[in-house]
Amino acid sequence: MLLQKLRCFHFKNYAAIELNFATQLNCIVGVNGAGKTNLLDAIHYLCLTKSAFNASDTQNILHGGMQMGIQGDFLKMGRLYEIKCMISREQGKLLQNNGKEYEKLRDHLGQFPVVFTTPYDAELIQGKSEVRRKFFDSILCQIDPNYLRMLVQYQHLIKHRNTLLKLYAENSRVDRTLIATYDAQLLLLNKELYTLRKNFIEGFYPLLQQHYQYFVQAPEIIDLIYESDIANPNFEQIYSDNFYQDLTLQRTVLGIHRDEFACMLNGYPIKKFGSQGQQKSFIIALRLAQFTSIKQALGFTPLLLLDDIFDKLDEQRIERLVYLITQQYFGQVWITDASGIRSAHIIKNIQANKALFRIDGGKVVENII
Repeated sequence: MLLQKLRCFHFKNYAAIELNFATQLNCIVGVNGAGKTNLLDAIHYLCLTKSAFNASDTQNILHGGMQMGIQGDFLKMGRLYEIKCMISREQGKLLQNNGKEYEKLRDHLGQFPVVFTTPYDAELIQGKSEVRRKFFDSILCQIDPNYLRMLVQYQHLIKHRNTLLKLYAENSRVDRTLIATYDAQLLLLNKELYTLRKNFIEGFYPLLQQHYQYFVQAPEIIDLIYESDIANPNFEQIYSDNFYQDLTLQRTVLGIHRDEFACMLNGYPIKKFGSQGQQKSFIIALRLAQFTSIKQALGFTPLLLLDDIFDKLDEQRIERLVYLITQQYFGQVWITDASGIRSAHIIKNIQANKALFRIDGGKVVENII
């Protein structure tokens, strides 16, 4: 899959911009604050219908503007697709594929998959379990529409069940019959989503090991342990017995929304006992395993966005990553770089269809292909 052209209108710091991308390697250079990451976020928007950073769509509109637009021309399986995303302060969000509006935005997920490494990826190890759940959910939602459908349904039911618990706690009245209708659906979804996550991790873990060893090349043992309440064979009974604790806390305590994915190194949590180099290697291995798993599931390569990747890796790991790019393992790649020195070196020495863009103040002031 390729993104051939990107157009942005009133998106973040870009009043208007149009870029034609190389089919393999695209380097974007510029000082901090120039808008390099914003370009990658625009690509993320086209692929996943939202920003990777701002939960509110309207926060991405250029200051003083009333609306924004992002348009991308994709080539997938020999067919051209024009994807348009429009955000209006008054009318909300509109997403079109070849001129046809989606009835549900989630129907777009997985059509144009993307993997995006950001400076905040350290949270995949250091952050709370919610960060890791979102990471794996983002993969599964791109490769399995059924998983996405069930996850949305589960989140909807949990939200309503928690509202009921709060209402019952405040009024000291409980309608167990109504709660039972929610519980029956939630128990079924818990089992189905747990099974999908468990099966996915079993295939994901070998990819994680492979990529980690490629970057580290040392006799280290990493592990990814999936922990879930649902793994207990008596989960249904425990869930039922836990109702009054749920009522006291006014939220549902047990379920797949509490799952953890423990990142381990030599039998210990890597966030506590791993060096910075080991943690960085684990994080890039997570992202590359994400890339490979999507590629294997969908049968074509997702887009790969590497934001400030040179700040994350040392010289040895950078060389290994560049080697993968030279071998055309990734397909189409974007790299941002503040200094531009490393990018210029890569562009000079790599044999690939490539482009170098220099960004200054929301404008492209140089484009070397």
